[in-house]
Amino acid sequence: MGNVFELEVWGDYACFTRPEMKVERVSYDVPTPSSVRAVFESIYWKPAIVWEPLSVEVLAPIRFLSFRRNEVGSVVSMGNVKTAMTRGSGMLGIYIEEERQQRAALMLRDVRYRIKARMVVQSNTSDHSPAAKHYEIFERRAQKGQCFNQPYLGTRECSCAFSPLRSDAVAIGESRDLGFMLYDMDFADPADPTPLWFRATLEEGTVRFPAKTEVLR
Repeated sequence: MGNVFELEVWGDYACFTRPEMKVERVSYDVPTPSSVRAVFESIYWKPAIVWEPLSVEVLAPIRFLSFRRNEVGSVVSMGNVKTAMTRGSGMLGIYIEEERQQRAALMLRDVRYRIKARMVVQSNTSDHSPAAKHYEIFERRAQKGQCFNQPYLGTRECSCAFSPLRSDAVAIGESRDLGFMLYDMDFADPADPTPLWFRATLEEGTVRFPAKTEVLR
């Protein structure tokens, strides 16, 4: 039993939002590394575990769908939160009718992917369980369809199904440069997180992710 695991995920919609789009949501063509990691973490995660995304195989044609939807245009004020913590009471709600905004979204539709990630068990935590135990737990949970929260593809409203079984689906035969893609955020300095980037390339329907040490800062 190795520490590299594979899942097939599929759903009606997906949206891997490009950070450079300030107002409207526009999806990348394929899942980002952080979205792949989030799917594995939704099935099994412990403080001793780090998931390293490795690759994505695109099993369905890349198709986009554009539509308009309602979104909330604000968040709860930090000042209101601090006041509530100090006084024990305060206004922490948002009136949706007053904050509703209509925005356009360019999302992916009818998606299916085969994603791969490596489970790295850390030794500097209080959990000293052998790595094999964590591998077995993940495999058992994946086979039973168990998850801590419903996996999603980019945004939480784009929920997805998953299976550890490899289907007969094969990767699409497309190859092209996808440009710069957000790898993850580096929170070494919580006050000033740093975005990490890499040049994504689709090769015969597969995108391979670099190691975190090889990305651009």
